[in-house]
Amino acid sequence: MKRRVLFWYKKLRIPIERRPMKYAIRTITWRFKESIELDREFAGKTSLVIRSPSDIAVNYCSLFKNQVRERFVVFWLNSANRVIGFEIITEGILNSSLTHPREVFRGAIVATSASVILAHNHPSGSLEPSQEDISITKQLVEAGKICGIPVHDHIIFAGDSYTSLAERGLV
Repeated sequence: MKRRVLFWYKKLRIPIERRPMKYAIRTITWRFKESIELDREFAGKTSLVIRSPSDIAVNYCSLFKNQVRERFVVFWLNSANRVIGFEIITEGILNSSLTHPREVFRGAIVATSASVILAHNHPSGSLEPSQEDISITKQLVEAGKICGIPVHDHIIFAGDSYTSLAERGLV
């Protein structure tokens, strides 16, 4: 995803003697840049307080609209439940995308987020969570407990609608 101005990049610099591998791997985080130069689509949404799943749905549905493949996104929240950034974790195939806790929480840890909200789309238009959706949500909730970064919700987008796994009691 190319956004010239919306994100700033921060590279982790680890001293060579502390690197576990021969080659350094750069971790890149995407955070909102506090600037008037923000993309018009996300302008004013950098300090959005999330009170319900509809707040994510109304303000960030454009990330999922008209996608032909599944897209998995993690939103980083601070302790006041304000969105401090987000990351597109994977873009899968027509009906699935691979997600692992390591990718989901790496950016959240680097961004020093207090909690996360997960979201993905169903290009098929079905709002019902699949067994894969439920199992990966449970796995990510457990990983979040270990990391100390709670998962508040997992939202599924389909067309212009959404469903919240927290509202269904699955988170």
